[in-house]
Amino acid sequence: MAVHEHPHRLPTFRARLSLSVGEAARTHSVSAYVLASLRLVTGFVFLWAFLDKTFGFGYATPSGKGWTDGGSPTKGFLSHVSAGPMQSTFRSWAGDTWTDRLFMLALLGIGVALTAGVALRIAAAAGTALMAFMWIAEWPPAKHLADGTASMSTNPFADYHLVYAITLIALAAFAAGDTLGLGRAWSRLPIVRDHTWLR
Repeated sequence: MAVHEHPHRLPTFRARLSLSVGEAARTHSVSAYVLASLRLVTGFVFLWAFLDKTFGFGYATPSGKGWTDGGSPTKGFLSHVSAGPMQSTFRSWAGDTWTDRLFMLALLGIGVALTAGVALRIAAAAGTALMAFMWIAEWPPAKHLADGTASMSTNPFADYHLVYAITLIALAAFAAGDTLGLGRAWSRLPIVRDHTWLR
């Protein structure tokens, strides 16, 4: 019995390989745009918080109570911390000039970095630290506040602070600033090439 080569098998394999590469490219493209969208929306969350606390647009910060009106962006939140191991520390920090400035700088810096798609590693580190402090201030593990009332915590560990922190880390890890952002141009700057932590 003679063995015959079947020329149609090789093109079929090539066609399948080509299709797989094409699907992978499309999947990569879709993933890149999804991550870029997540980056932009998350950036707007931080930018909006900065703008509302600065100008008092009447959402989380009442009109006339913005930072530009003499209000404190941290006093309202930190002065009401009533659970967790750092409640007295946070209350003592409430409304301090250094606390207000550092908090607002973090909101602005993280928001601008995410929106532009640059310095995502720095934004991830700063944002994770900010979210950790806010998580400790809210202290989700507590079932009751210091006065004995129910804390209304819905989950003792996983809350939106944790979700934001993981989101920031993922955006930096996957270079989400390269799509719909300035990430590629940023990464080509000599200082960024020499110091990858700036990426």
